[in-house]
Amino acid sequence: MDIKNKVFGLLTVSILAVGSPAFAATITGTVKFDGAVPKFKEIKMDADPVCLTHHHDPVIPETLVLGDGNTMANVFVHVKSGLPKKAYTPPQEPLVLDQKGCQYAPHVAGVMTGQTVKILNPDGTLHNVHALCKVNPEFNIAMPKFRTETTHVFNKPEFMFAMKCDVHPWMGAWVSVLDHPFFATTQNDGKFTITNLPAGTYEIEAWQEKLGTQTATVTVGADEEKTVDFTYTKPSAPEKN
Repeated sequence: MDIKNKVFGLLTVSILAVGSPAFAATITGTVKFDGAVPKFKEIKMDADPVCLTHHHDPVIPETLVLGDGNTMANVFVHVKSGLPKKAYTPPQEPLVLDQKGCQYAPHVAGVMTGQTVKILNPDGTLHNVHALCKVNPEFNIAMPKFRTETTHVFNKPEFMFAMKCDVHPWMGAWVSVLDHPFFATTQNDGKFTITNLPAGTYEIEAWQEKLGTQTATVTVGADEEKTVDFTYTKPSAPEKN
């Protein structure tokens, strides 16, 4: 290769490096609850004896699930704005939505447009999966005990809609469909991590099914990690006149 071609090649590599955003930034954080923890009544599953056989301890609604130090599970954290406009490829592995023990697991989940949702029924009893979508077509899939698996794909972005079982009214989950992969759901430790972001300034939103949303703005450089924490409190009761 002559000198001219070497120089041209180096210039081309430099231009590509400058023009392509570095997808290496990370945003992490912890979500906590501050205040008196409300008490929830035990779920009564007597209507279906099969459901009872899966539980030896009382089953409490997953409306507010806390870990040590009042860290919060089931909080959905995502990049709300700031991403470059581009198409993101959905993962090949499906989101698995289980109904074991007549409860949805996970209780809160995110999935990308075009990604398969695999819905399982290992209970040996009748379930039906009723997705209360508004943007995507609403559907209601019956899953008798012999139908242990079904799949569905959402093709349009849609933020947080409920999924329920009409047979067992206590069963509920929340699903968000996004056109990008930059989201996470907290577990009992309240932690979340969003990785492989391009350098930029982002609006980060945390969502909880009863306590609503919180937002924060954060700027990250290439190969940089920033921390964003959220704290929820129980809403104050309205004053009586």
